[in-house]
Amino acid sequence: MTNAKLASLMARGTEFLGCETAILCGAMSWVSERHLVSAISNAGGFGVIACGAMTPDLLDKEIAATKALTEKPFGVNLITMHPQLFELIEVCSKHDVGHVVLAGGLPPKGSIEAIKAKGAKLLCFAPALALAKKLVRSGVDALVVEGMEAGGHIGPVATSVLAQEILPEMASLVPVFVAGGIGRGEAIAAYLEMGASGVQLGTRFACATESIAHPAFKKAFFRASARDAIASVQIDPRLPVIPVRALKNAGTEAFTAKQREVANLLDSGAVDMGEAQLQIEHYWAGALRRAVIDGDVEGGSLMAGQSVGMVTKEEPVAAIIAQLMDEAASALERRAA
Repeated sequence: MTNAKLASLMARGTEFLGCETAILCGAMSWVSERHLVSAISNAGGFGVIACGAMTPDLLDKEIAATKALTEKPFGVNLITMHPQLFELIEVCSKHDVGHVVLAGGLPPKGSIEAIKAKGAKLLCFAPALALAKKLVRSGVDALVVEGMEAGGHIGPVATSVLAQEILPEMASLVPVFVAGGIGRGEAIAAYLEMGASGVQLGTRFACATESIAHPAFKKAFFRASARDAIASVQIDPRLPVIPVRALKNAGTEAFTAKQREVANLLDSGAVDMGEAQLQIEHYWAGALRRAVIDGDVEGGSLMAGQSVGMVTKEEPVAAIIAQLMDEAASALERRAA
């Protein structure tokens, strides 16, 4: 009966995503690629390719390679500030990608229509209630409510607060997926009972057996506690730097120096604000690659959410999803008793 209750609470999310379990894997650059994405979809969840700074050609190859590893649905995460956004959307359309996740700000003019032209469903991040309402009015099909406990780029408000603000107002209109700091099934059950259609987890999957992340990267996660995942500091108010949550290391300090360097370039007129923002984003892409692919856990960026303390060993994706679902079902059973 409990599993039936869990399935009922997730039904809207699973129907929307076309999978068995309404658990999305957050798009993590260099980590959320063909191997992890296909493994999550094959295990009944919903994998999402992190396009990040990929060129259209690279994304084309990544989608094709993922399709070769799974026949189950998966999505693609695109960054709104990508200079080739519309070409990337065209690549997704060419492959009949069923779900596109837009991250990094309001969708540029024409992007929503371009994504939905071939029937794809669009998910967008809503870091505030007013923005959630605006996105739904614009035609977005589902929302991801991600709190500041998450890894990578974050907003200023906690998941629990955003969920309380947004779910009562928006869950009746579109599917809403809650993200940020989720590491156990009990939290999943709670958000589902509040009206969420599903959840998104990133950090919990980063060290899965199928993840291509370097062994040194995974070991850094296993050693870390929640308080080790800290948010970066913005040193110049002119630079539109979105804070990034990562494990504290020498790379964290290097980012502070990078901000100073870019601020000096702005002062001298060597770059405009758009170029300054791109330099910051390219810095993160390179720093993350050094950690994930090369295993440079001191100089690279160890992007991790505060749930990192619950990541203690390497496990297959299927085992992680099964454990989360068992914990959620047990929590619902206890509440019904």
